[in-house]
Amino acid sequence: MSLEDYADKALKVALDAGSQYCDVRAESVQATGFVIENGEVENFVSSGDSGLGIRVLVNGAWGFYSISTPKSFDDIKENILDAVQAARYYSESKKHKVKLAEVRSFTDQVNFKVTIEPDIEEMVKIGLESDKIIHDKKRIIKSSVSIHHDKFHKYFTNSEGSKITQRFDDVMANLSATAHYSGLTESVNTTEGGRGGLEMITGKNDILEVSKSISEKADALLDAKTVKEEKATVVMNPDFVALLSHEILGHPSEADRVLGKEMAWAGGAWWAGKLGTKIGSSELNVIDDPTIPSSLGWYKYDDEGVPATKKVLVEDGNLCSHMQSRETASLFDTTPNSSMRATGYSFMPLVRMACTCIAPGNWNPDEMIKDVKNGFLICNMKIPSIDMMRYNWSISCQYAQKIENGELGELLRDVIVMGNSPEFFESIDARGKDFKVRPIANCGKGDPMQIMRMGNGGPHIRGKSIVKSVAT
Repeated sequence: MSLEDYADKALKVALDAGSQYCDVRAESVQATGFVIENGEVENFVSSGDSGLGIRVLVNGAWGFYSISTPKSFDDIKENILDAVQAARYYSESKKHKVKLAEVRSFTDQVNFKVTIEPDIEEMVKIGLESDKIIHDKKRIIKSSVSIHHDKFHKYFTNSEGSKITQRFDDVMANLSATAHYSGLTESVNTTEGGRGGLEMITGKNDILEVSKSISEKADALLDAKTVKEEKATVVMNPDFVALLSHEILGHPSEADRVLGKEMAWAGGAWWAGKLGTKIGSSELNVIDDPTIPSSLGWYKYDDEGVPATKKVLVEDGNLCSHMQSRETASLFDTTPNSSMRATGYSFMPLVRMACTCIAPGNWNPDEMIKDVKNGFLICNMKIPSIDMMRYNWSISCQYAQKIENGELGELLRDVIVMGNSPEFFESIDARGKDFKVRPIANCGKGDPMQIMRMGNGGPHIRGKSIVKSVAT
């Protein structure tokens, strides 16, 4: 009997036991990959996992059960009954009963496009060449290249009639270059790839070109200067904007955070209760879009079987919507908008970003820089530090450049950008015509912790914030 057959049978057991609602995710993943350090293949990874995640709603309370590679339906049946009973017991003391917003049911088969089928030998060949390129600069003391290919098969069915299959591949490469000279060490790293085949790290996403770039930048940073603290105009490139969008726009737009349900371990949202109000300048426009092809947040249905839709979170500076599950949508009296995802079958789904980005504007990025008398070009994400309400934040960048009288000047290292959300949002006065989505492979949320993949990005943007170097 297949996982799909088990899933379909599980629904009937849960309903016969008294569940008002049940959904089941039958999922499998095959993972292959390797790590190369300093020209040597350090390890290979080849693994597989499959199983069922069964969610039941009984008298307004959730129950959940998961099993890996079930051998028979008997064990599944017994544990479903236990999950139903546990939910029933919990419902007796639950003050606020779960209600689900209504959605349509769907039957669908979705196969996401793979242009070049990943091949482990070709991946290793690319990885070794990438590592060699990183070591081209004499002051590079360490290189690291890891490439992974994951193949997913996901089947979703629920007691309302949905039967949805989605199949997709993720190919990702993590690259880093570390340079050292005269007591100073500088590193530059990047993640490349997306949802698709080998074309995600070749062609227009050629990691060989990226390898050359990070090697040159790490080497150049050894000769770069630090900057004294000042509040100045900043032009942020799309890679840095990706992390900014993730941390101070995406996470506080998740409805469970807005409701305070994540406060104990992941924080809330400073703009709770501010829907329909102005929270930034007219240049602040924010979307979350799971329909963007090749993004790590690309899907046709979320893990509640809701069709993927583009969400406008902020329009012309006005906060207009949040990411919603069926449960939170009922509380907000709105429509579920395809925002529920789980890391895998062994977890209950949570409200998660798909591809949260600042939308493009009307400026040429070069003109944005030429219009600045004194400021900084802030480039590429590094490490965020955000308070629990996503109000005060500091995000380090991998490098920056001084802007004087519209011209790019000296390279700067160890730079941190700091601000508070409403003040920074209000300062944004320009968005570029360009637009780029970056892969985010390790976003954590929930208890137990779930690591999720998604996209984030945007254009070049311009605003005002505090800039300083770590060493000053």
